[in-house]
Amino acid sequence: MTKPDTAARPTIAAPALVPGGIPKPALMTVEQAKAMDVARLTDLFKAHLNPGQLHFMKLLGFHKIKIERAEGMYYVDQNGRKILDFFGGFGSLAFGHNHPRILEARKKFQEEKRQEIAIAFMSQYATALAYNIAQCSPGDLDMVFLGSSGSEAMEAAVKVAERAAGPKRPKIVYAENSFHGKTKGVLAITDGSLYRAEFKMADNTVRVPFGDIDAIERAFRSDPEIGVIVLETVQGGGGIIQAPAEFWQKLRALCDRYGVLWVADEVQCGYGRTGRFYAFEHYGVVPDVTALAKSLGAGKAAVGAMIARRDVYMKAYGTPKTAMIHAMATFGGIGEACVTAIEGLNVLYDEHLIDNSADTGAYLLERLKAVQAKHPKIIKDVRGKGFMIGLEFHDFSQTLPMVLRPVVSVLDDKLKGSLSGFVGSLLLRDYDVLVAFTEYNRNVIRLEPPLICGREHVDRFVEALDSLLSRGIVSIVKDFVKSQMN
Repeated sequence: MTKPDTAARPTIAAPALVPGGIPKPALMTVEQAKAMDVARLTDLFKAHLNPGQLHFMKLLGFHKIKIERAEGMYYVDQNGRKILDFFGGFGSLAFGHNHPRILEARKKFQEEKRQEIAIAFMSQYATALAYNIAQCSPGDLDMVFLGSSGSEAMEAAVKVAERAAGPKRPKIVYAENSFHGKTKGVLAITDGSLYRAEFKMADNTVRVPFGDIDAIERAFRSDPEIGVIVLETVQGGGGIIQAPAEFWQKLRALCDRYGVLWVADEVQCGYGRTGRFYAFEHYGVVPDVTALAKSLGAGKAAVGAMIARRDVYMKAYGTPKTAMIHAMATFGGIGEACVTAIEGLNVLYDEHLIDNSADTGAYLLERLKAVQAKHPKIIKDVRGKGFMIGLEFHDFSQTLPMVLRPVVSVLDDKLKGSLSGFVGSLLLRDYDVLVAFTEYNRNVIRLEPPLICGREHVDRFVEALDSLLSRGIVSIVKDFVKSQMN
């Protein structure tokens, strides 16, 4: 066994206790952080955060931008340039940036010096938030666990389902191209080699194709140890992939027949993003457990929630002996975060943002399909619901003249994602528009604008995209190469 190299490790002495106290390190102040220029920001990001990520930022040209502030649908950079946000923080910005009602609720909470952490006592804010989430949830989804992220919410969802299924049914079904989080537990049901890396995964999982009801039934029938199935209602990282309504209706019936608990991951597709509060509501079915996060924090706080049927929750944690197995962690239900989420849910309905997601999202989809019809050799597919839309490009070889396709096609796998990267980079550079990408199908641009997005924002985005694609593939490639040389 190779021993770790310790020769180069520095040794340190404990800080001296001197009359003046422990000296203060060379810390940055808030004002210094705010005033940091792009060059210094780049150096410190590379030194202390993620140098590998910086490589991709440079490829896309994102490293040249320092965001100074944000409001509504726009970021504003160091040069005062307004950037239209069609990325939306992977669905975290239902209300856009710095919604005035959200800011006011947080400001009032601070001014009144309300409690943030009060673990020893019941929190009126956590309790009210749990009540509100239950009110927004259909059927008998009414028991809530509060956390700080989508991964934490999904960990809670999987654990409550596994506990309720019982020790004789420990196996969990998950789908190909799924993404449920990067923490160790849900990593075992996240179907991505990049994220799994060489970590040791839990071995109580069964993988099936997404949307394949026959494969799911075969798995249920052949393995009586299966107690849970976990599915995103819309696969985000998979490229905005949906299953038809009949799949979900058959899934509900199958789960009831075989006694399997269905966990619906709504972390990204929930909270009104598809034109319903939960995406599964489109199909007239209700899961046994679900999870929310992203926009639940109203763009100003980190909030996640697991929501379960009461009988499922009580089977898992319903006695004094079991109640603390998965109780809220230190920052689950923290005061200001809960107040932020409470106000956010009220704004969501007061401003009819779910309706706007359905209506304006349909308009966005319609306009993008028109762009696809205009550029069929570039755009392969446009799909989605509400403000969760995938724009898929053809493999690179298919966008070129026929004479070049056989030569370039052998490189398609290596070039996958290049065209979406070129388009995303040039949309930002030349049109001041920000879009996102997907983890598994790199040919897909992901569009998840805030739910406040209006038709005027859709028009601006679509006109920018159409203008860019009208340059033609050769010009797009040349323009991108030039951008890398500057």
